[in-house]
Formats: sequence, structure tokens, C-alpha cells
Amino acid sequence: MTARERRPGPTVRTRVTEVRPDLTTHHEDRLATEEPLEIRLAWPGAPARRAGVTMRTPGHDFELAVGWLVHEQVLARDAVSAVRYCTDADLSDLEEFNVVTVESDRAPLRLPESRLVSSACGVCGSESIADVLRDVPAGQAGQPGQPGPVIGAAVVGALPQALREHQGVFERTGGLHAAGLFTEGGELVVVREDVGRHNAVDKVVGSRILAGASVPGVLVLSGRVGFELVQKAVVSGIGAVVAVGAPSSLAVRLASEAGVGLVGFTRPDRFVVYAGGARFGV
Repeated sequence: MTARERRPGPTVRTRVTEVRPDLTTHHEDRLATEEPLEIRLAWPGAPARRAGVTMRTPGHDFELAVGWLVHEQVLARDAVSAVRYCTDADLSDLEEFNVVTVESDRAPLRLPESRLVSSACGVCGSESIADVLRDVPAGQAGQPGQPGPVIGAAVVGALPQALREHQGVFERTGGLHAAGLFTEGGELVVVREDVGRHNAVDKVVGSRILAGASVPGVLVLSGRVGFELVQKAVVSGIGAVVAVGAPSSLAVRLASEAGVGLVGFTRPDRFVVYAGGARFGV
């Protein structure tokens, strides 16, 4: 296989289960690819060092790296002298196109703290998942093959509307995401809104922590599902995620390996199971 064939594309194939009231089908679907991009920075007299890691859909990686560094106020707009994929000999095939080095003709304006991934060399989706699972206490994440209570199809289909009915600020502004916690039987526990979908999930879990209460089994999201949202569910011990929108490739991989049920494109008469089908009776 050539290097170009190993380069990640914008979509990946997956097998899914689509559930409707009168029919359950198994078929192939496509997911938007999500992989970490490690951004390294080098300048005269300094070897390349990690500046940060961001999740992205592969493509236009050089533009993303430069834009990220400028927006983070690490580099001035006119300081970039070259951009290249990292060619370290110890990078794996998966990492080869997930590490970009930006060369500057001067010292950076500031040095951000590297975040999200702490591995010594490059990054790939497998390492990101391993990082999450390593940091989760034993028994806290879902367990593959041990789904716990089954969440009925009627309950799953009703969850987005139940969430929508409690999106008061969205009703007035149309500009917020929402996250909600529900029991396996569909009973509402808490809903929070925010301009950032990640923030909404943090608020929901934080409300339970501050109340000294446990986190119920179903996280419902008003939009799409990325890796970091499933990561929050895994760390919090949430057994299932139900979303109005689509999941990314890395979100599905993490949910599958952590034993978390994951459903997308949820409507009253249809939803698509991407991981943990046993949690939904399929």
C-alpha cells in the first residue's frame, strides 16, 4: 500500500442497524471521518515541538494548522515559512498524515500548553481511544456484551422531542445546543443549553456531581456526535448516547470499544444504531 493510499479520507464506511416501527434493516452507511491532528511548531534555533492537538476531518490539514496557530495567537500571520507532514521514522502508518509541522521564521508570540493527547510521539484515533479508556476507572465505562437495561424503540424515538420541549432559550433565540440526561425508561432528569455542545454536556454532568447524585443511563444530544462528546459519556459512566444528528467515525469507534450504545438520526419513526445494539434490543 502506498503512502497516498494510507492517507485518511473525509468519509469511512460502517455497518449500521436502522430501526423503524415495522422494519429493522442492516446496511452500509458512511460516517464523516474524525481523527486527531497534532500540530507542531518549529522556529530558528528550536526543534519542532507540539503546540496542540485538535480533532478534525482530514483534508486541508496545512490550512487548518496555520489557521489554528494564528487564531490561538501563537504565530503572526506573516511568520509562516513552511508547512509539512511530519516524517519521523517512528511514526506509524496511521499517524503519518495526522502530524503537521509548521515552520516559522521567528519565535512564537506565545507557547500554548499542549492539550487533549499526551502521547510522546504522533497521534491517531486508536491512541486517542486508548487514552480515554486508560483514564476511566474499572467498571465505570459501559461493558461490551453487558448492556444493562434495554431501551425500547418507542422510548428512543421520543427522546429528542422530550429534549426539545425543555430548550427554552433555543425557543427564543434559535442559537443554542442542548444536552439532557434521561433514565432508560425515558424519564427526564436534567436539561442544559449552551452555544457549545460540549459545554451543554459539561453542565448536565456537573449538575449531577454538584447534587451528589448518580448519572442516569441515557445522554440525549440536539445535534451531531463527535469523539469528545462520547468521551464525556464514557468518563461519566453513561451507558447510551442518543442524538438528533450523525456521529463521526471516531465517536463510533470509541462507543464500540467502551461498550456505550450510540444512536443517531433519531426521529419518532426511525433511528440508526451505530454501536451497542444490544442496549436497544437489536
